[in-house]
Amino acid sequence: MPQAPETTGYRPLFAVREFRAVFVAHAFSVLGLVVSEIALSVLVYDLTGSPLMSALTFALGFLPYLIGGTLLAGLVDRFPVRRVLVVCDLVCAGCVGVMVVPGAHIAVLLAMRCALAMVAPLFQGARTATLTDVLGDGELFVLGRSLLRIVAQGALLAGFGLGGVLLGVVPPRGALLITVCTFLASAALLRFGTRRRPARAHRGQALVRDSLRGTRRILADRRVRVLLLLFWVPPMFAVAPEALAAPYADGLGTGSAGLGLLMCALPVGAIAGELYAGSRLRPATRTRLALPLVCVTLLPYAGYALRPGLAGSLVLLLLAGAGSAYSLGLDQWFVAAVPAEVRGRAMTLNTAGLMTVQGVGMALSGTVAEFAGVRATVAGAGVLGTVCCLLLAVEARRTEGAEAPAPQGSATETRDGADHDVTGR
Repeated sequence: MPQAPETTGYRPLFAVREFRAVFVAHAFSVLGLVVSEIALSVLVYDLTGSPLMSALTFALGFLPYLIGGTLLAGLVDRFPVRRVLVVCDLVCAGCVGVMVVPGAHIAVLLAMRCALAMVAPLFQGARTATLTDVLGDGELFVLGRSLLRIVAQGALLAGFGLGGVLLGVVPPRGALLITVCTFLASAALLRFGTRRRPARAHRGQALVRDSLRGTRRILADRRVRVLLLLFWVPPMFAVAPEALAAPYADGLGTGSAGLGLLMCALPVGAIAGELYAGSRLRPATRTRLALPLVCVTLLPYAGYALRPGLAGSLVLLLLAGAGSAYSLGLDQWFVAAVPAEVRGRAMTLNTAGLMTVQGVGMALSGTVAEFAGVRATVAGAGVLGTVCCLLLAVEARRTEGAEAPAPQGSATETRDGADHDVTGR
């Protein structure tokens, strides 16, 4: 029976062959997605000369997440997970390939952008669900999920830098062509680096009806519902400084260099927080700290009311980012609370909801800042967000012990030899 590693840290993950393939494929996929978004935004601006159309290219990435994550979520459990992952990567490569075609109309470019965003939650949900197949749903899953988040944050930072460098050397369509290769590399790694596993659910009802039925089932569980809200609510408020970074940097008089630092501070803090929690804290400690951390992670934003300079603002953002280490504890609770047969669509719904609420948070931040100003908006997001997190933490305490029991002989304890790979190093 597999046991969690005796020592904390991420090293045991790389003893699992399949995880190594998933890890590298994840890095390729995220990097390709970030660079494609930057290159497409520049391409649209070059074609139209319109800042609005360029910004719309980014904005179009939010609504399709909700559509794909609800109406199509059933795909993740109705087909073998490896097939879902590989097909999603190939679809992304095809969509970006269409963007590369010279003379492609602006409507086609935006349509392909929507298609990418619709596929993304399916891919991310399937990838998270397959971690439970590869690593089990105990400590290794929590660390694996954490490491993929760290890679995503790092790829986000590297992707913006790499995108800028690429666009200085090659035209936007050339940069897009490179991202086609990253998606194809991800598909190859997942196809040949992971095992084929059967679908989690049978194909009975029509896809949309089955997807909606699964969503209703997931949301009907009080414990799962509050955990989803704990995943969604803090990021909805946390995006306020990012959404308002440009006008805030302008108000500080720090120019583009200050803007870059403000944009990087939150993800750097998040990476540092997760690395420390994953490598230094034991599982019981991370679980015990999850709710206290979620209750204080937004508090640093209230410091914007004190009108800090650039250095003070960076410290506040780093602290807020580090607080996101609460996710490690939530991951363990969430995978324990969700029945195995709907795990894929639950992970997909989580991803879709997360992206959607972040888009809503950005829009609300910009709207409120028009009337209240940037500092007041960020400080208000910190206070209101903290109140919401406190209420959710209380509800989470009330639902403790309501996790779905793991099927005997599966789930946590018998995941495809993961323990053999770890303990037999």
